[in-house]
Amino acid sequence: MALVVLRLCRAQGMSRPSSNPCETSGKCGAYGVCSPGGSPICSCLRGFDPLNNLEWSSENWTQGCVRRVPLSCDEGNNDGFVKLQAMMMSVTDRWYGPESMCEAQCLSNCSCLAYSFAESSRGCRFWGGPLVDIQIFPSDSGSYLYIRRKKDIKKVIIILVVVAFVIISICYFFSRKWIAKLRGKKKSIELANVSASLEDALRQVKLQELPLFTFETLAIATNNFSQANRLGKGGFGPVYKGQLANGREIAVKMLYSASGQGMQEFMNEVMLISKLQHKNLVKLLGSCVDVKERMLIYEYMPNKSLDFFLFDSSQEILDWRKRFKIIENICRGLLYLHRDSRLKIIHRDIKPSNILLDNDWNPKISDFGMARIFGTKQDHARTVRVVGTYGYMAPEYAIEGRFSEKTDVFSLGVVILEIATGRKNSSFYHQEGSLNLLGHVWNLWKEGKVASLIDKRVSSSNCQAEVMRCMHIGLLCVQELAKERPSTSAVLSMLISEIIELPYPKKPAFAIKSTHFEAGTSTYSHPSRKSSSSINDVTLTMVDAR
Repeated sequence: MALVVLRLCRAQGMSRPSSNPCETSGKCGAYGVCSPGGSPICSCLRGFDPLNNLEWSSENWTQGCVRRVPLSCDEGNNDGFVKLQAMMMSVTDRWYGPESMCEAQCLSNCSCLAYSFAESSRGCRFWGGPLVDIQIFPSDSGSYLYIRRKKDIKKVIIILVVVAFVIISICYFFSRKWIAKLRGKKKSIELANVSASLEDALRQVKLQELPLFTFETLAIATNNFSQANRLGKGGFGPVYKGQLANGREIAVKMLYSASGQGMQEFMNEVMLISKLQHKNLVKLLGSCVDVKERMLIYEYMPNKSLDFFLFDSSQEILDWRKRFKIIENICRGLLYLHRDSRLKIIHRDIKPSNILLDNDWNPKISDFGMARIFGTKQDHARTVRVVGTYGYMAPEYAIEGRFSEKTDVFSLGVVILEIATGRKNSSFYHQEGSLNLLGHVWNLWKEGKVASLIDKRVSSSNCQAEVMRCMHIGLLCVQELAKERPSTSAVLSMLISEIIELPYPKKPAFAIKSTHFEAGTSTYSHPSRKSSSSINDVTLTMVDAR
């Protein structure tokens, strides 16, 4: 029951100042409330509106007010009362009984429109017919007047809706928690099953004398994978330095559970490297499969990766002798993969960050997660799942998914040019109309000015000819058409034999703002890049950066 407080006084014997406008009978009409100090002095009871708005606004209130919603006496107890602190001058019916019974007594009579309880007479007073001469008083004396009105169904509905919403929200919240808990248990079971299946598969690899490490062993070795032991971040996760109980230093490659390298790539890398043994390939010492973690354990390379020294102008450790040795041994490692190992393997992600350096600056090719095994007589393959790094991917592979030995040769050519110049391929040279380093080298080569691009850290006159020969070989490796590029064995022969005459290179792929390559009838227009961000560091699987 909504409550608004007004005052009820007895008409008999009450003295008022003659100046009180509310003394005039019917001043505010039926259901109007008179307030001597108000402006205007008349207003309608709550739930009532003026009968004649025009007259009301002209301060002629005698026509009074009407209910907005009619009473519903015949519909049971759908009526209620508004509590007012007021007086009403009209005569009333009386009923003697307790105050608690007044409301029920009034509701039982459809003609009862208001009631009050007089403490002095200990009885109820009832009013029927239009309620007139209701006057508000500010004092707390007098009785309360209860005006009959239809219950506020809207409020009841709103309250019910709010309560229902709260209950539903609580139920939804707990049901979500319950479902999430069930899913978590299911996922844990699935992870445990995957872990068990991986361990079974890796035990097959163990036949190649590849040990399985426990998570606890690696956590101890890396000081619980602390930041101080972190060597860097690879394409699929961080790499940590560790030391086993026997004192051997290791590099632990931790694979993110949400990374691009899934179970297939993980198993691929383990199976491949376990079967490969070459001084220019990083050695896999073992692996670890936990419920939530997958890790590969490699021999530790104290001199980090090639890109750390190559693209930092403050690093002057790599003189030309070291750089040439690195180029030559990268070629030897690739030649082993392409021809000399018992498996013919295409790496598909050759780049400086995947070339690790040991104590003697010998390069070792790493990261075989994207490598593919070829058949003995197979010379090319095709895939819809393009993987690799922009800036190092051959055009026929990046666009059509065709890859072969010449795909790795293209990447090798980019690395050779980067080693000779000390610059990333992703560098921009807008003034020459080039998109990258390949185009810049090509333009200066045609003009006979390519010597100006030699890294100043190795630009002494006694090695300039050899550097330029390497740049020449690099341009041959990055030619637009795969058939024009030399094989890996031919590249190595060109490097170690100065008597071999080098052919004149043709236009590199992705060299200028618009380029084409022959791959059947396909044509490729390379999109212009608007940012100088290091695209070389983005490895892609299909269209997702890793």
